[in-house]
Amino acid sequence: MTGTDPRSRAQRRHDTEHRLTHDVDLWVASASADGTPYLVPLSFDWDGEALLVSTPADSPTGRNLAATRTVRLGLGLTRDVTMIEGDVEVLEIGALPREQGDRFAERTGFDPRALTTPYRWFRVTPRRVQAWREVNELPDRELMADGRWLV
Repeated sequence: MTGTDPRSRAQRRHDTEHRLTHDVDLWVASASADGTPYLVPLSFDWDGEALLVSTPADSPTGRNLAATRTVRLGLGLTRDVTMIEGDVEVLEIGALPREQGDRFAERTGFDPRALTTPYRWFRVTPRRVQAWREVNELPDRELMADGRWLV
């Protein structure tokens, strides 16, 4: 990618929305109350407003998301990354409407409702989105601030 012209912010938003619609997995970065970081890959679904992930309620990620209600997500490759900071809503596994759970299972190939381990849903509403490929895209990397698209 080095030597290519930077994409416009509008193009980066388009690329980000395409990735949210078509990708299935992302990196979830959370931290415990004492600041211990934790990073895991999880499958997700995007409904146009929020991302839905699921993990065991008692896993480090599940505990961290429930305690802090905040998360940072990484989507894509290191040379074409989208970073999303968001607010987390915690839902018990039976609290999500069946249609949304079915959509998640169909999209990801994973249905946490069918497992014996207690899982929760975590609905992430983006409040900040950044996207860049190379250093020439860093100055205009912010696409969303305070939950509002800037482009």
